[in-house]
Amino acid sequence: MELKINGKTVSIEADPEMPLLWALRDTAGLTGTKFGCGIALCGACTVLIDGEPTRSCSIALEDVAGDVTTIEALEGDDGALHLVQEAWIEHQVAQCGYCQSGQVLSAVALLASNPAPNDADIDEAMSGNLCRCGTYSRIRAAIHTAAKKIAGT
Repeated sequence: MELKINGKTVSIEADPEMPLLWALRDTAGLTGTKFGCGIALCGACTVLIDGEPTRSCSIALEDVAGDVTTIEALEGDDGALHLVQEAWIEHQVAQCGYCQSGQVLSAVALLASNPAPNDADIDEAMSGNLCRCGTYSRIRAAIHTAAKKIAGT
């Protein structure tokens, strides 16, 4: 089957019932998407499908309808980080780092749909992403910083 991943059409030879997560990691070689719980509760495997956060561990290849964006797509061709990634570094969000690709993609989706979120908006949008290190206040601060950077203020 063919999928559009990070702006490119990619041929995936796999069982159509294979979860997208494993096709991304094992077939396409995109290992930034992480396995966490396997039942779509932790958010470590979050990717964007047509801009919407989606748990890749629980969607079969045959059910993917739309463009898939993984964490690898956020870095620009010139190696520049996405503004959300810059804010993550500025606020030293990552501790163990395991959940970060899912966290960052959820934040990117939030800011695409709501460029000036308040704390409640952030908490709601990020509620499906667990951080075992408990850096939720840093995540919130980083999203506010990224929103200001995106707005140019």
